[in-house]
Amino acid sequence: MDAPATLTLPTPIPPTPTGLFIGGRWREGSGGPIGVEDPSTGEIFAAVANATVGDAEEALDAAVAAQEEWAAVPGRERGEILRAAFEGIIREREGFAALIGLEMGKPRADALAEVTYGAEFLRWFAEEAVRIEGGFATAPEGGLRILTMKQPVGPTLLITPWNFPLAMATRKVGPALAAGCTAILKPAAQTPLTALLFAAVMQRAGVPNGVLGVLVTSESAQVSSALLADQRLRKVSFTGSTPVGRLLTAQAAPNLQRVSMELGGNGAFVVLEDADLDRAVAGAMVAKLRNGGQSCTAANRFLVHERLAGEFSRRLASAMDAVTVGPAADPDTEVGPIVDGVQRERVQALVGGALESGADALCAPRPLPECGHFVAPTVLARVPADAPILAAEIFGPVAPVVEFADDAEALALANDTEHGLVGFVFGSDIDRCLTFAEGLRTGMVGINRGVVSNAAAPFGGIKQSGLGREGGPVGIEEYLDLKYVAA
Repeated sequence: MDAPATLTLPTPIPPTPTGLFIGGRWREGSGGPIGVEDPSTGEIFAAVANATVGDAEEALDAAVAAQEEWAAVPGRERGEILRAAFEGIIREREGFAALIGLEMGKPRADALAEVTYGAEFLRWFAEEAVRIEGGFATAPEGGLRILTMKQPVGPTLLITPWNFPLAMATRKVGPALAAGCTAILKPAAQTPLTALLFAAVMQRAGVPNGVLGVLVTSESAQVSSALLADQRLRKVSFTGSTPVGRLLTAQAAPNLQRVSMELGGNGAFVVLEDADLDRAVAGAMVAKLRNGGQSCTAANRFLVHERLAGEFSRRLASAMDAVTVGPAADPDTEVGPIVDGVQRERVQALVGGALESGADALCAPRPLPECGHFVAPTVLARVPADAPILAAEIFGPVAPVVEFADDAEALALANDTEHGLVGFVFGSDIDRCLTFAEGLRTGMVGINRGVVSNAAAPFGGIKQSGLGREGGPVGIEEYLDLKYVAA
């Protein structure tokens, strides 16, 4: 069947496009439609157009055709379009949140927080669009003026995940368009509708034809590889798993396309001996249960000083037992479903493996909804240091606790991972915490706080967690080439 042009969903969700967005118009895809599942029920509630390689090539043609003219648009005008899009999203805040809840399963409070966070990237980069600066210097030996200028890299491919369907789109589209680049956005097939509604807001805000395209596809690998094989594409930005990031980086190598990779995480949440336990548990609840643990910045391993580990685990389990688990549409829900059945089974297998290795489950058994993809929040105490769950990115509401004897051991355990996205440290002595943060081999650290994300801050990791930074003053640099002119 053909995907309908516009989907009408219950209020407050506004009418949402379901086609491909190419060259400034909405159109059908060449592939069969993609069903969109509500993870709270397991039911398909919508169908969207499915892009093939041919559709992707047309989207790149449109981006290339629009590139030169868009790059010539003054930064102030580009910024005003992004500002208008920011205001459009804020006006539709409730609708976006409800749509995110419907297709991703995110509870209302988390979904509203994502809308606010995601919109901020448009406001931030609207302001950065007029701050693309060059430089002037005289060569030390004299007789030569050194001029530097920054110019857009060119057409970009922006690949986003399902767990933050709006914020990951705005975090990439905002700087790309602010820098003067055209962009093709490829959202995850599990959560396409939020990206399509975002594109509609951008269109109403005045984005010229061809400057932004949106492709939803069930042939992700084929579409991405075809676009990367075209030397007219000059950059790819990806948020997702480390294995896929490695593959995309390799595919970008022949044409030397710029790459930004925000990849997997295995964040350690460290509770030092002098930590305030009330504050640490509150921070742990945020760091673990935000979006039900389905976040690359979620706390993945809880490393707690042996003197505090028992009490911390008991308090955390008590707090998790009090959390309401249910469908996203229920206003009382605090933790929603896992995004799909495959992810749910993976999380359950990790918990089962930890229990088999000798860990103890502290949370009380609870009934879960019969429909949908739900996992009960779980605290695992006394987890062996070699348990497989400690090496995996859990992506669910599960908190494994490991004990340590001193700061040196805690730092060694925290750094014992191929990933390096984020870490958290809780303690009463700020100098001690800062020293610990300096020793963490991560791109980001939260001290006595469970969330580090902010549109004005540089987001990204090191080691196998990626390349480049998104957000903050440096975020736009990922989309700019530096040119040197000798005069």
